[in-house]
Amino acid sequence: MGYNISIRLDNRRKKKSGMYPIKLRVYGKETQKEKWYNLDIDLTEKKFQEIWLNPNNKKLRGENKELRLKLQAIENRANDEASKLGVFDFKNFEFKLFRKSSDKNNLQFHFNVAIENCIKKNKINTAESFKYTLNSLGTFSNEVKNCPIEKLKFQQINVDWLRDYESYMVKKGKSYTTIAIYTRTLRVIFNNAIEAKDLNQEYYPFGKSKYQILRTKKVKKALNSKELKVLFDAKPANENESKAKDFWFFSFACNGINPKDIALLKYSDIKEDKFTYYRAKTFDKKAEKTEIIIYLTDFTNSIIEKYGNKNKNSFVFDILNENDDANEQHKKIKNFTRYINDHIKRLAVANKLPSDISFYYARHSFATNSLRKGASMEFISEALNHSDLSVTKNYFAGFEDEAKKEFANSIMNF
Repeated sequence: MGYNISIRLDNRRKKKSGMYPIKLRVYGKETQKEKWYNLDIDLTEKKFQEIWLNPNNKKLRGENKELRLKLQAIENRANDEASKLGVFDFKNFEFKLFRKSSDKNNLQFHFNVAIENCIKKNKINTAESFKYTLNSLGTFSNEVKNCPIEKLKFQQINVDWLRDYESYMVKKGKSYTTIAIYTRTLRVIFNNAIEAKDLNQEYYPFGKSKYQILRTKKVKKALNSKELKVLFDAKPANENESKAKDFWFFSFACNGINPKDIALLKYSDIKEDKFTYYRAKTFDKKAEKTEIIIYLTDFTNSIIEKYGNKNKNSFVFDILNENDDANEQHKKIKNFTRYINDHIKRLAVANKLPSDISFYYARHSFATNSLRKGASMEFISEALNHSDLSVTKNYFAGFEDEAKKEFANSIMNF
């Protein structure tokens, strides 16, 4: 047993009332560390001796007996939770102990834990994804199953429940992609609960012969070379459209760099004729961190010259501030992305280009046009920072048929 648990009187400092706090003392043998947890109960030394330490405590009556039973229940639960851990550690012990017993099977509780963990790690986008999923599941559970989300248990969510949720979402006009995202997020919460040993594997509703999460293939839209020339030569109606066009083509020229990475780019990342960065979207997902190298051109240098901060000790562009916390950064990047997308759409529509153009078109356009110009899959894979070549092949498989035809027809142009 890698721990010792006991109820103690913390007599290091007497309170004004003349009493001392009662605490749960936990000692981890592996780390040789101890922690004392406040139980919000105060007693005098004499009373503690009488209620907890007196061997004749069977004679206790009334409030004293109730308090004895309460302390015994706390100690028993602490020992019970610690024994279930296998290998004792304070973090997991505290997670298990400081919650209601009903939280173990509660879906909302585990979602909130996941959201909290994401916020602590500054993963604001992921935290929002958990929130959106929880809201969607809560609406369905309340409207269709007549069960408020705060009472929804894992055991209630079976294959039929998930199929009903899918049908409900379709009737609400939600896309299959949205349904897939939400059910995948729900699956993460199930896996978390199983890993925390709060849920038995038998209640897992996903997988073979169970609920199959919808698989959708999103067509990755891109501008062809003629459309790119039209957009590049287009005359913006105002400064907003001009700025949107500049940053859109900056993304395109930098291998489809995304808005967050543009915002996080610092002058210290620039060395001579290139800059290097780590892709924020995949940074935490990979054990091996891959540095992306982007060679600067006359065009990309001109954008940095035009929009770059005069103070070269921080971010290149005036999108973020050094003092911004993760939440503020997230908000500013979203605003920047929305601003560019809104105004590039207006410029595109005015020039009879796709009306759904956005920052992501720049990344897809870089990929397809590189392939059209004869770049190898290996080059594209490295440029896009894909984990392996199969990801790049799947990425190309998602492009529109016109791009595939153009590539097939150009392959024999020696």
